[in-house]
Amino acid sequence: MSKKIELDLMVYKKGIKLKKEGNKPYIFDPIRKKYLVLQPEEFVRQLVLLHLMKEEEYPQNRIRVEMMLKVNELKKRCDILIFDKDLKPYLLVECKAANIKITQDTFDQIARYNLSLEVKYLLVTNGLDTYCCEMDYENSSYTFLDEIPSFEHPNK
Repeated sequence: MSKKIELDLMVYKKGIKLKKEGNKPYIFDPIRKKYLVLQPEEFVRQLVLLHLMKEEEYPQNRIRVEMMLKVNELKKRCDILIFDKDLKPYLLVECKAANIKITQDTFDQIARYNLSLEVKYLLVTNGLDTYCCEMDYENSSYTFLDEIPSFEHPNK
């Protein structure tokens, strides 16, 4: 693996909306506009969403969460998919729980999801370690980036 992005997602913890029903904790998803059972991966996904909307200026109406994809005739759900100004898939995000180490398998998973999408950027995070790469389909390669591309300035 290559360059890790220096990113502290925990600064967004105060922006997370939580509630408890009975003994179950729930977390609010601003994209799906509903509370979901709080799972470790969901917590990371919500931190990433807050970062993408607040710091990278991705508009909510360009973001899809748990969107259905077909991968080798199997139905899969990607964690986060962001569309560019022309409504083409632009950034694909794979979130893992903080206790799950980012490995080559994680990149293989997001690469499989990307086969039909061909996004420009792939982002993988467990909330502690974050990696982003820019895809080069012409040369069948990719380049790791120092930061997450923003919506307004894709070549940031």
